[in-house]
Amino acid sequence: MAKILLVDDDLFLLDNLRQLLTGIGYDVTTASSGKEAIVKVVESQPHLLILDLSLPDEDGLSVCRKLRQKWNFPILMLTSRGDLMDKVIGLEVGADDYLTKPFEVRELVARIRSCLRRVEEYQAPETAQTAVEIGNLTLDRKARRVHVDGNPITLTATEFKLLEYFVVNRDQILEREQLFEQVWGYDESFNTNSLEVFVYRLRSKVEKASGQKLFHTVRGLGYRFGLNS
Repeated sequence: MAKILLVDDDLFLLDNLRQLLTGIGYDVTTASSGKEAIVKVVESQPHLLILDLSLPDEDGLSVCRKLRQKWNFPILMLTSRGDLMDKVIGLEVGADDYLTKPFEVRELVARIRSCLRRVEEYQAPETAQTAVEIGNLTLDRKARRVHVDGNPITLTATEFKLLEYFVVNRDQILEREQLFEQVWGYDESFNTNSLEVFVYRLRSKVEKASGQKLFHTVRGLGYRFGLNS
């Protein structure tokens, strides 16, 4: 049974979501503050964290940043703010996805299932080639690790999933919609801004460490990954 930690200071919403997700079959733990959230993460070791951006004692961005120093489980951020910059910052500090309030229950469940599919994929036996090298970059699909010249690069779950898809399909032109559907697991809420944020983060981490130009923008289509320009 997948374990989900819900963090929100709206106690009415928190209780309703707890009942909803418990009814679907998830093991749900709740917290109503940033401090309590960190304690519950240590205690329950969730497979997925659903984290509200606005908390009474500590901003959700700060909580996310702290958790990412140690844990790599998927984080779905909830926000009632309409400012795109808040969402971009959320992704930059380590959130895997975001959902703006008010939201449809169906969309929330779809995103939860998408996040949990990633967890299952990480735990599944790997029958294909496990370690792939591109120049001085090594991606270990089984261990879910990335190294440059033997030095590790820290990636979130979604960053690794996106990089893995690029690596497996290297030297091919990958359309934005294709990337979003493959990595996020759904296409009805495709958002090119969130994809571009993740590609930017990968460029910042991977290309800076490797000293290689690997991500190539194909105007009007998407991206291509590889050493050849």
